[in-house]
Amino acid sequence: MQDPTARSDRDTGRVEVKNTTCYMCACRCGIRVTLRDGEVRHIEGNPEHPLNKGIICAKGASGIMKQYSPARLSKPLLRKKRGERGQSEFEEISWEQAFDLMAERLGRIRAEDPKQFALFTGRDQMQALTGMFAKQFGTPNYAAHGGFCSVNMAAGLIYTIGGSFWEFGGPDLDRAKLFVMIGTAEDHHSNPLKKSLSEFKRKGGRFISINPVRTGYSAIADEWVPIRPGSDGALLLAINNEIIKQGLFDRDFIINYTNAAELVINEPEREDHGLFKRVEMHYEEGCFDPQNKLWWDRELDIPMGTQTPGCEPRLLGEYQMEDGTQVKPAFQLLVESLEKYTPEWAAGITGIPAATIRRLAHEMGVVARDQKIELPIPWTDAWGNEHNSVVGNPVAFHSMRGLAAHSNGFHSIRALGILMTLLGTIDRPGGFRHKAPFPRPIPPCPKPPKGPEAVQPNTVLDGMPLGWPADPNDLFVDEQGEAVRIDKAFSWEYPLSVHGLMHNVITNAWRGDPYKIDTLLLFMANMAWNSSMNTENVRKMLTDKDENGDYKIPFVIVADTFQSETVAFADLVLPDTSYLERHDAMSMLDRPISEYDGPVDSVRIPVVEPKGQCKPFQEVLIELGSRLKLPAFVKDDGSRKFKNYPDFITNYETSPGSGIGFLAGWRGKGGEKFLKGEPNPRQWEMYARNNCVFHYELPKSYQYMRNWNKGYLEWARAHGMTRYAEPINCHIYSEVLQKFRLAAQGKRPGKQPPERLRKRIESFFTPLPYYFETLESQLVDTREYPLTALTQRPMAMYHSWDSQNAWLRQIHTHNYLFVNPLLGKSQGFNDGDWVWVESAINKVRCMCRFSEAVEPGTVWTWNAIGKAAGAWGLSEKANESQKGFLLNHVIREELPPCEAGEHMSNSDPVTGQAAWFDTRVKVYKAKDDEPRISAPQFSGHKRVPGQDPKRGKWQGYMAGLFRKKMNLFD
Repeated sequence: MQDPTARSDRDTGRVEVKNTTCYMCACRCGIRVTLRDGEVRHIEGNPEHPLNKGIICAKGASGIMKQYSPARLSKPLLRKKRGERGQSEFEEISWEQAFDLMAERLGRIRAEDPKQFALFTGRDQMQALTGMFAKQFGTPNYAAHGGFCSVNMAAGLIYTIGGSFWEFGGPDLDRAKLFVMIGTAEDHHSNPLKKSLSEFKRKGGRFISINPVRTGYSAIADEWVPIRPGSDGALLLAINNEIIKQGLFDRDFIINYTNAAELVINEPEREDHGLFKRVEMHYEEGCFDPQNKLWWDRELDIPMGTQTPGCEPRLLGEYQMEDGTQVKPAFQLLVESLEKYTPEWAAGITGIPAATIRRLAHEMGVVARDQKIELPIPWTDAWGNEHNSVVGNPVAFHSMRGLAAHSNGFHSIRALGILMTLLGTIDRPGGFRHKAPFPRPIPPCPKPPKGPEAVQPNTVLDGMPLGWPADPNDLFVDEQGEAVRIDKAFSWEYPLSVHGLMHNVITNAWRGDPYKIDTLLLFMANMAWNSSMNTENVRKMLTDKDENGDYKIPFVIVADTFQSETVAFADLVLPDTSYLERHDAMSMLDRPISEYDGPVDSVRIPVVEPKGQCKPFQEVLIELGSRLKLPAFVKDDGSRKFKNYPDFITNYETSPGSGIGFLAGWRGKGGEKFLKGEPNPRQWEMYARNNCVFHYELPKSYQYMRNWNKGYLEWARAHGMTRYAEPINCHIYSEVLQKFRLAAQGKRPGKQPPERLRKRIESFFTPLPYYFETLESQLVDTREYPLTALTQRPMAMYHSWDSQNAWLRQIHTHNYLFVNPLLGKSQGFNDGDWVWVESAINKVRCMCRFSEAVEPGTVWTWNAIGKAAGAWGLSEKANESQKGFLLNHVIREELPPCEAGEHMSNSDPVTGQAAWFDTRVKVYKAKDDEPRISAPQFSGHKRVPGQDPKRGKWQGYMAGLFRKKMNLFD
């Protein structure tokens, strides 16, 4: 094999193999790319990569067709002076012109009012850099895709157990005996999860899938439990109730490692009702749980400090302190809150029989109790107690967007976190395991700005664009309690919106609520199609003008690799590189690919030259930061600090002399240090020689119980993973939520919600999870719209990026609406018929397919296969636009007017998570005389300058081979 760092020599015709990291999806698998004459010929998995271990899926193997896609953009473009948005009327400009234009416009904005610039990014892997750019610019209006993806999962679990599924934690299938998957798309964590599942099943593990749809992973489940969408919380609360009633919870675990035994003030008339009773003692301020709370000792019948040696706390009961204060253990409050959530009650909501719910609870509890795993690994807990082994309760869970993308998703996920905690599966063998840099304090330390004064001209933002509120006083609101951000994140409308509300940016900016903006920069975000709810109206907003004939959103910049539907609506188009053409870092400061045994980060190194004039968006930000003289990008004298993006990654430190940068491997001047050390000028080279991956394996004694593992916590603090080495107890009871509730009740000093939102906050910010019907179902006529409509990604495609891929299109050229045959029978249509899917706001026409693998009250389709005619380099008559359809057209972005306001986002009221999966619809047969094409249809997108419809020479060769093979069958 050739040296993987060698450059391609186009003149010799030699074959080369280079290692890099894939980016077909968020898995970020290691790959090996074969080139001939400088062109990609073959992509395979890298067997030496720790994440995928050589496994590759259809998306990864077909990257060759993505690289040479006719949808590729290759030149900077400016909308013609007389051209209209949406018409793809562009002229070519140079990068120098583009930078001059942006620097002049953004420089003026920064000097006048930085929040007039909004930067929102899609599914990128460099949010540490884009967020840093926004902070340095001084705008609070920044977020990535998380708000419309799975912020409920992140917030719900991090505010409960200090970590979350996906990059930061997952199921330990190597040791689990029972695996329960809830609401996970069939391509989530694709290659690693497929490998783990196959090994789990071969070892005799039992796999239960709870999902309205049985596809992908669920197809190999030992048991499929169909559930009505949006009712997951009801199921989980009922299971929690049964676990407790049957005595199947891990009592020792919840006493020692959660706040279950801690005493809560139980006097509703008091201003501190629902808060923990604390001893009067000094403690250091910080974003950690002070160990100054109380247990009620069983033998002495008195309150004692938590973790007092010899204390045996009570979990149940009601007690009175010496000063007369009435208190209850948090566990008692949990028991009381769960009493009404019986299996019979849940059966009527979920569609799952009560007997099945009881059986599931019993099975989880018995496996956790009776099939324990003990590993001979000594460790020391945060209170100095020595343990000779690590014990695991081998029930593992995995869940993602299907559970999250509902307006009641936050509380559903809190219920899941509590279930895992009751079973004692947190960071133990066979259960949920953290991945560095998590666990982190509950909530993590970064905080958003506190008010409008944090945004000042020519000044770095005072606070983080995205943060983790711990208290109402952490909200980013003005003196009237109204939002300061354009998306209304961190306001009383969506207080814990830790990933922002990208899905509402265009609508709010168009309406001027809470204010108008000047420039919107979108990176990898297809907001004019599959990344928006109520897409048809969003497209109109992007072209809408005021009474002076000016666009209501004055200037839109789109940076993308491909001609997405959104490109047509841009004023300035910046052509990004493909993942095979650029340097990139999957950083510990961002979203790494860590393993359970320790931190892992990785890099992408270019294997081919950029197409045309494509420039990595990372380079664009470095250049803009330098031209605008943002402090992090220039020296004290104002001169440029970083030559380019690789130089930035090598030399940037989180603070002067911190030794912590974007990459953790091969630090120090000679690459002899890890995680922390001086910048190393040969760092990229060393990554390239090591499969583009750095993997640090923690000592065995640090690999489990990390929330309470003294050795790990001190190690994490020393290496910048966390600021404090304090224990991170699981929050069965959330005092954070109760503080917001008290503020809404007028019982807490400081920031107060506007009157219209007091009832909303009081209702939804309960310290223990509860079930409520999704907001859309509460506000629309569910008799008129009896079905719930869902979308999910297919295994072979990742959002809209891959459904323009020539090879993958042979798997899915268009999508269907999948329905249960019972629905067709009741509504008078057959398998394959054209039908209308209608919600209260819009309707789409599409073809249907019958499937027994769908819950009867659910209809669903693949996401983003349907395209607008002519977009993505496809023909206007391509199946993707003529037969394919986009369900987003019927998904409401805003709720019907209600007590909280006329324009409330269709989102979770706690986190702002887009409630994609709450959509209520009816389905009926299209008339026989209607056109057999999908609807709605839009004016065709034209190719833009720089798009090359010609195939490369080897592609022509392969097309010829294909034709020859087809002739064999004639």
